[in-house]
Amino acid sequence: MATDPQVNHGVDIEQLEGFAEFAAENSDEVQLGLSARSTYEGTCAHSLAKMDSYTLGGKTIARDTREYTIPYGGWKEVLDAGGWVGATDRMEPIEVALSALASCINVGITINAVANGVDIEHLQTRVRTNCDPSVLFSLRDLGEADTVFENLTAEIEIESPNLDKDQVDEWARRAPVYTLVSLAQDIQLTVNTPAEMTADD
Repeated sequence: MATDPQVNHGVDIEQLEGFAEFAAENSDEVQLGLSARSTYEGTCAHSLAKMDSYTLGGKTIARDTREYTIPYGGWKEVLDAGGWVGATDRMEPIEVALSALASCINVGITINAVANGVDIEHLQTRVRTNCDPSVLFSLRDLGEADTVFENLTAEIEIESPNLDKDQVDEWARRAPVYTLVSLAQDIQLTVNTPAEMTADD
């Protein structure tokens, strides 16, 4: 089967280069507005998260096939020990965040590898951390939140015929989720009560 030399790892190189040039000259047109929401389901730690529309350059993109739902919960053994009735395993938010970090590091590496003509034969990123839930359960003060996670590591296993480890390290650090979890973010937290929500209607 013939392959298109212009396509590398599923990306049309010429189109990627054109997109990069457009983005450099029209930064407002490629800005993303992203969101997700999560609704409590009546059992502690159980929520149903949803992702759907997003904005690209100020234009809303919405379609039925983007209506993703994720059931969040916890680990059966931990919930059993804590007194949850009929506990079952669900995806746990911390693990999902770690998987998002690992996957986004792969995104940062592969996009930049393709753009720089570097072929990747194998790539796997594993993210690990130790988590102390004491702050979550109010056993320690909120001021100690920066001690919840210890030994956060990201291990990249990569095979490439023209590998430059420093270059791969830089590409990994360009991943947006890497930025989200590694740098201080100013989160504007707003709490709305029923009275405030009614007043807004």
